[in-house]
Amino acid sequence: MRVKSTYTAIAFFLLVILSSGAAQAENDVAASLYGAFSGKTTGNNTYQSPANQAGVLFELRHISNPLIGYEVTYAYNRANQTYTSLLGPNPGLCPGSGCPPTVSVPANAHEVTADWIVSFGVANLKPFLLGGGGLLLSVPASGGTATNTSTQGVFVYGGGLDWGLLPHLGLRLQYRGNLYKAPDLTKLYTSTNRFTQTAEPMIGAYFRF
Repeated sequence: MRVKSTYTAIAFFLLVILSSGAAQAENDVAASLYGAFSGKTTGNNTYQSPANQAGVLFELRHISNPLIGYEVTYAYNRANQTYTSLLGPNPGLCPGSGCPPTVSVPANAHEVTADWIVSFGVANLKPFLLGGGGLLLSVPASGGTATNTSTQGVFVYGGGLDWGLLPHLGLRLQYRGNLYKAPDLTKLYTSTNRFTQTAEPMIGAYFRF
């Protein structure tokens, strides 16, 4: 009997949240600046070191109620990669003097995701959590014959805070983490093929309509 009462109370609580939030559905667009701090990986006799870069994120978000919200995003940042061979130069790949022990590839990263949002408003503050996934496209900036374009799936997680300053305008402070496989951008060495993460603390502004 006690278990049934507990389930009834939980169901009633969720129903109250959903019904109260349904009348307050929100839509907004936002733009944020962030720093992309990526982890280094080792594998396949290669040491891969991404450069830390700045980027920009655009969001289109819809919140139906505190438990149901979603967004689509596009992000861009420089994503230069440095590959260091742990075996030294390989004459079989580069006849003559052999491959250089270290290769740096300037690149741009484009990311498109769809995310689930859970949020709750208190006064002019709205904390939120997010999780989702999408595609990460890493494109060498040089476009040389010894480079590859790399496309991977990416898992996104994070959270943040919307701070309303005016009826339709506010600040968005958030942290987003990206989990994906290290991109393979050069034909001289293989990628480490390891999972890596990029941490993205960011600040931006939103317009709610």
